[in-house]
Amino acid sequence: MKISAKTEYACVAMLELAAHYSTGQPVRVRGIAERHGIPSRFLVQILLQLKGAGLVASVRGAAGGYRMVRPPNEVSLGQVMEAIDGNGEEEISTAASPDSSVVRVLMDTWRDVRAIQREALNKISLAELLERAKDQEGQMFFI
Repeated sequence: MKISAKTEYACVAMLELAAHYSTGQPVRVRGIAERHGIPSRFLVQILLQLKGAGLVASVRGAAGGYRMVRPPNEVSLGQVMEAIDGNGEEEISTAASPDSSVVRVLMDTWRDVRAIQREALNKISLAELLERAKDQEGQMFFI
């Protein structure tokens, strides 16, 4: 599975917004960018794309920023990734002869795998990922 930096940053930003969802307060772009080492200008572009997909809303003003539109348990990782990368329905191409039965079988298999992957990502909510993150933060190691 190949994940672009843009998609990774979008997922990180959405998890930050999800973590603050219950407060109702918007989260500043600068804060997300600084905490995760994301270029601010790039993050603004990503958030605008997420806004266009209906996943986030912007709040203007001195205390402005971005917030999630729906609760974290209603937004899947797959939805965030789709908002950035599209639905993944682009045609799978081959360098080999598409007339070969072996190549057709391989291409069909890759399409099936992509569908299974998309289904799995759509089952993972942002709320679930936040819980996993909390569990990891709670683990302490002593030497």
